[in-house]
Amino acid sequence: MANLSFVWWWVFIMLPLPMIIYRVTLPLKRVAKVHLAYVPQNAQLSLPRHLTVKVLSGLFWLALVIACARPVWYGEPVTTQPKHRDLMLVLDLSYSMSQQDMRQGDDYVDRLSAMKRVVSDFAKRRQGDRLGLVLFADHAYLQSPLTLDRAAISEQVDSLVLRLIGDKTAIGEGIGLATKTFIDSDAPQRVMVLLSDGGNTSGVLDPIEAAKIANKYNATIYTIGVGAGEMMVKEFFMTRKVNTAQDLDEKNLIEIAKLTGGQYFRARNADELATIYDTINSLEPISQATQTWRPQQEWFGLPLAIALILLTSIVILRRNSV
Repeated sequence: MANLSFVWWWVFIMLPLPMIIYRVTLPLKRVAKVHLAYVPQNAQLSLPRHLTVKVLSGLFWLALVIACARPVWYGEPVTTQPKHRDLMLVLDLSYSMSQQDMRQGDDYVDRLSAMKRVVSDFAKRRQGDRLGLVLFADHAYLQSPLTLDRAAISEQVDSLVLRLIGDKTAIGEGIGLATKTFIDSDAPQRVMVLLSDGGNTSGVLDPIEAAKIANKYNATIYTIGVGAGEMMVKEFFMTRKVNTAQDLDEKNLIEIAKLTGGQYFRARNADELATIYDTINSLEPISQATQTWRPQQEWFGLPLAIALILLTSIVILRRNSV
């Protein structure tokens, strides 16, 4: 009953009022007793019914006082943040993300798997932010509009598969589509985290022009280039050095971040990618300003209904006793 509270608790001082009135008022004049020599066997004694009326009257008054005290049931506290940040995750889903060059411990995993693990965890931690998800390959697609449901974004990232929207890389369209979601936003901060492992090879919008448009809408873009770079690869009976990040257009990614006041990061393995998202997490800290409220339900109707039922019972008993 810890969640139950009486808003007007002082009304309970009225509980002894009927007893006080009964004590201070003058008693009725006693009627002279008449002694009967014989009482019919079918005569009904009024004492039990009189006692029942008294008990029901007491319960009626108690229920009425409880209703007047305005009982309220409070639910569990709900914490909200009055101001939110809009943060769009813009992810490369081109086929080159299948390259298995991201070292994770003693093994190598493909870029997509490394990205999904890190980005999914990053989304879960952005409490208070509205998150959105844009994917780009041959063209850009809005996978999820801005929402406070971080779990939904995390689940969508975990379910990503390659060749879902093509094989190429439309970075410009990805930035443009993410910027479009900011147009009607009233959030004081607009942030974009763009991850890619290549250069712009598709789409109708140049990445630099897209970055300039994003800057007009006060969007800050953090760019991440993915790819191990030079590494030794075993082939049959020989080992040769290859550059797995030769398609990565770092120049454009650096320029995009610079135009919007963001930063460029390079991830050569899974651990570096996780560190980068931790760094972005610290550069764009979550707002600590919160508001807490508790949902409430008015319960005065229940004791009031009981009081009405008791009053009806009293009237019926009094009427039948006449």
